[in-house]
Amino acid sequence: MSAVLDARDAPPAPPAPPRAPVAFPPLDGSARVLGTLALSLATFMNVLDSSIANVSIPAIAGDMGVSPAQGTWVITSFGVANAISVPLTGWLTQRFGQVRLFVASVLLFVITSWLCGLAPTIESLIFFRVLQGLVAGPMIPLSQTLLLASYPPAKAGMAMALWAMTTLVAPVMGPLLGGWITDNIAWPWIFYINVPVGLVSALLTWSIYRSRDPGPRRVPLDGVGLGLLVLWVGALQVMIDKGKELDWFASTQIVALAVTAVVAFAFFLAWELTERHPIVNLRLFARRNFALGSLALSLAYGLFFGNVVLLPLWLQQYMGYTATWAGLAMAPVGLLAIVLSPWVGKNVSRIDPRKLATVAFLGFALVLWMRSRFDTQSPFATILVPTVLQGAAMAFFFIPLQAIVFSGLKPEQMPAAAGMSNFVRITAGAFGTSIFTTLWEDRAVLHHAQLVERVDAGNLAATQAFAQLEAGGLSAGQVRATITRLVDQQAYTVAATDLFLVSSVLFLVLIGAVWLTRPRGAAAAADAGGAH
Repeated sequence: MSAVLDARDAPPAPPAPPRAPVAFPPLDGSARVLGTLALSLATFMNVLDSSIANVSIPAIAGDMGVSPAQGTWVITSFGVANAISVPLTGWLTQRFGQVRLFVASVLLFVITSWLCGLAPTIESLIFFRVLQGLVAGPMIPLSQTLLLASYPPAKAGMAMALWAMTTLVAPVMGPLLGGWITDNIAWPWIFYINVPVGLVSALLTWSIYRSRDPGPRRVPLDGVGLGLLVLWVGALQVMIDKGKELDWFASTQIVALAVTAVVAFAFFLAWELTERHPIVNLRLFARRNFALGSLALSLAYGLFFGNVVLLPLWLQQYMGYTATWAGLAMAPVGLLAIVLSPWVGKNVSRIDPRKLATVAFLGFALVLWMRSRFDTQSPFATILVPTVLQGAAMAFFFIPLQAIVFSGLKPEQMPAAAGMSNFVRITAGAFGTSIFTTLWEDRAVLHHAQLVERVDAGNLAATQAFAQLEAGGLSAGQVRATITRLVDQQAYTVAATDLFLVSSVLFLVLIGAVWLTRPRGAAAAADAGGAH
């Protein structure tokens, strides 16, 4: 650790010379319409890619010859890489210019999407998904920046409403498109469809915004901090992904990954807290609202995303759903979100955001409690109702929690705060996916063992069931296979409902974290008084 701190003795890189901000006039007419369309297409494509693969995991895993749990690496690898690249957006924007960076990000996203579709093995697919997540980092924050600059200040709210609608429609379309494409064409096309969308977006963006770029400037990069960030996040994610497969800490590899993650994280904290130009501004966590708001947002998002991945896996593997029908069961999640989000956005400045966030967490708790009542006989309508209600919870989720996270911050602190909060949220989503799939398998093994104890030769009901199946024309081997399949279905269903119930309780617990934050006025007063 001392070697890291001693590096502070070296003279810091000279700061970039100050530059007067370049103010571009808002767009109007067809340029504004086409600019909004171009930026929305890129945002849509990016958000779509985080959900379109969810219902395709069983098909991808089957084609690649791996388990569905290993197939979820396709999701987690993208999420972790995307989280790591988000904090770099500020530095990259200054170094290359926001329009150049945005267009390059879109074009590189197109190329990596095409490579994902061509991937012949699970290892190559995961590698290309990592690249895709890395190049996608700047896309969403820059789309917001460019869109706001396209509208006059009086219409900024409308601009953000249009942008938010895009991010809410994508989760609705993702499962539908992913399921239909997987069943009717082939799973690689869930990545190929990005190619025409991305090319159109890049072409329109460059043609409209290329003259509105302030251009590049030389700024220092915290290379050591970035390297440590990649090391500890990557080691921790691989440890979580491969823990079940390698029997956790009985494996030397898992122990080595755990030690690497802990040591790299400790060095990362020491470096970032003393670096003149840190890659992430950890001092923001000294603010109560930022720390508790980010904690609630990230943990809730990890729970939410873990359940979003778990549900289609269960439906396809143990309920007999095709990818298309699993997509239909997931798609309505955005309907109420689209309807209610404008109202939440309009009133978040008038209503205490803690109250609005409480509505979200109560909604998620109710939805997951309803899912904990599922069984192997649950009809499609029963599965659909909680999905529809979840959209209402989503509407009250992001906007109020972001209002809490950013309350009391100065304008110059907002970019760093946005990067940090997005980093912890996206990382939590990737970790949540791995943790949920691992716990699901562990709980299923436990329930399977308990059920097998009841299905033995001495059990009268089991003996009658065997006799009925044999009387139906099945051989002894076919009877055993049928019983095994039924036991597996029941075990994995009960395991899934266990996780749904635990998630419901955890959402109720998170309400307490929200109410530990300061009200908006008190937070601003504390900041003004130098409390932080």
